Amino acid sequence: MSTLYTINLINNSPTAQDFFFFQKPAIYTGGATVYCNSIYQSVLLPYANSGSVLTFECLMQLYAGAQTQLPNLAVGQASGFITSCQPVDLTSATPGVQTANTTQLSVDPALGLAPASYHDGVEPGAYRIITPAFNPITDVLNTGLAVQNCNGNRVLSSFINAEPSKNIDCQPVLSFYIQTGSYQAGTVINFSTSSVGCAMCDTTQGVTSFNVTYNPEGIWTVTGA
Repeated sequence: MSTLYTINLINNSPTAQDFFFFQKPAIYTGGATVYCNSIYQSVLLPYANSGSVLTFECLMQLYAGAQTQLPNLAVGQASGFITSCQPVDLTSATPGVQTANTTQLSVDPALGLAPASYHDGVEPGAYRIITPAFNPITDVLNTGLAVQNCNGNRVLSSFINAEPSKNIDCQPVLSFYIQTGSYQAGTVINFSTSSVGCAMCDTTQGVTSFNVTYNPEGIWTVTGA
């Protein structure tokens, strides 16, 4: 089931500001380093001079994502180019309930993800990407969680480097963050740095709509709408 999350952002500082949105990285098994991408970016004029409000909407149908990684993955650079996504469901905590919790990655003849189906052995609250045998030197791939942003684009929110013949389990953490900066959607960010002094919209308690204000002092006000 998909849920629409809405964040209304006001810039109360005296100057135009770049803002970018990102999510808390998902929890992964089957890989090492977890990377995080910006999922949306925009410039917002001061509210006092413009009356402008930035409304960010994210349809949280969960997507498994895979992507051909660009060389020299680095903060501020795009994480990849060809991206494949498939809607998935999380494994139910209710015994006997089967969900479409697993997708299989293909590499040859081209990158792709199969429609999701049920597999045993996936932890409740997670989904699985099964990787085939492939050469990780010639086929460098990102796999992880993708989201659909307010432009309708599907973007890898967080990911790990895919390894051959692995079960990659992903447990999403549904929190959104806003920070000042010009990281465009699909570019790598440093989550540890970007999350310091940012606005956090915590959806884990069932709140789906937020009002966020960036104040002149550089601090944030976040309330449920």
